[in-house]
Amino acid sequence: MAKTLGKNWILLRGLARESAHWGDFIPLLQAAFPNAQITLLDLPGTGCFHRETSPSTIKAITDSVRRNALAQGHIQQPVTILALSLGAMVAWEWMRRYPEDICGATLMNTSLADLNPFYQRLRWQSYRDFIALTMTRDLYKRESAILQLTSNRRNQHNRTAQAWKNIQSQRPISFKNSFRQIIAAASYRAGDIKPEQPVLLLNGQGDRLVSPVCSETIHKKWNLELRRHLWAGHDLTLDDGAWVTMQLKDWVDGFPV
Repeated sequence: MAKTLGKNWILLRGLARESAHWGDFIPLLQAAFPNAQITLLDLPGTGCFHRETSPSTIKAITDSVRRNALAQGHIQQPVTILALSLGAMVAWEWMRRYPEDICGATLMNTSLADLNPFYQRLRWQSYRDFIALTMTRDLYKRESAILQLTSNRRNQHNRTAQAWKNIQSQRPISFKNSFRQIIAAASYRAGDIKPEQPVLLLNGQGDRLVSPVCSETIHKKWNLELRRHLWAGHDLTLDDGAWVTMQLKDWVDGFPV
């Protein structure tokens, strides 16, 4: 299956985010893989599915995402998944239960309940800010607060916050769905079986939302390759999409054609 690595991408976002939040990263990825198919899938309760109720388990979220991918014909050949945070938990569950669908995955800034305690999976320093932003009705202030937690590239915050405000205005994710996603992420346990497929871990050493220790723990448990960005925050593709693309290209090129 390594021969199909990097030819058919599916991208999955994280908590309370949708496919439009990939922003300027998509042209970078397409330029690195010009002949690849790139598909952005929304989780239930987000994006084009924002009127749906999100399941409260990663297993059920995975089943929903896979059903949509099947219905749209996106897994007629094995896919390479690029996923962030909660989306990476979905990717792991997908690899575990439907290994024939996936030829490899890159998981960014993720965590697992059976490997790290809650105060590392959601850093205690962020609790107050995280709770406050969920209660904020002003969309620009809310998205700015999210950026303060997830991004370290300050010079683009105003522009990005405005773009994210527009996304939320058009396809709002409800507090209920955000909370159900939090429950799903908080309770997800990966088990003890290492995925059959190649897996690359990426993390940002400046992540203030999820401790970088979580990726280190996954790396050590299953001896998976981990590449570390020295300063990027939780939203790795926003902070340094060029670096992420370079890691993906180098990783894919390392497998025989």
